[in-house]
Amino acid sequence: MTRSLPDTLLHERRAIRTLTLPALIRLVTEIDDNGPISHRRGSLQGAFGDLTPGQLRHAIDVARDLGLVHADEQAPDRYRLTQSGEALAEVYDTAARWARARHFPDASTAFVTRVQHTLQLSSRSPHSSGAPLEPSAPHEALADFLQANPRILHHADARSAQQMAEAGCAA
Repeated sequence: MTRSLPDTLLHERRAIRTLTLPALIRLVTEIDDNGPISHRRGSLQGAFGDLTPGQLRHAIDVARDLGLVHADEQAPDRYRLTQSGEALAEVYDTAARWARARHFPDASTAFVTRVQHTLQLSSRSPHSSGAPLEPSAPHEALADFLQANPRILHHADARSAQQMAEAGCAA
């Protein structure tokens, strides 16, 4: 028998699932580390050569929907982080630093994987099996970010409802 989770935990889990998309992590951290992406031919694909065009397009769409990235076709800087995007980049950095200091999930893990696994620890049930590995600094940074950006929670809920409706229609 499974117990239903409190709504707040479900909202947070959905938001974490969205925020830990590998291409979104790459997009936000690339712009944070190297500045806005310009209109120069090939600058977008050059910065994200490891992502397929579909992955990159999805990451940009999600980032725009969440208010993390400002996209302007007319400005010299095509994509730049909003204040929320800069705050999320700080959450990602906090999670990666915490994970790196603890060799989590292991010593040779890449930045994106460290961020994903660390933030996903925050969404696990407090009664899950195994030794507790509570990332307090990343959890606090994420909680503060979500509280300051309630749009993220609402977007994740709306997306989940849309996916459930589409699955119901497909059945």
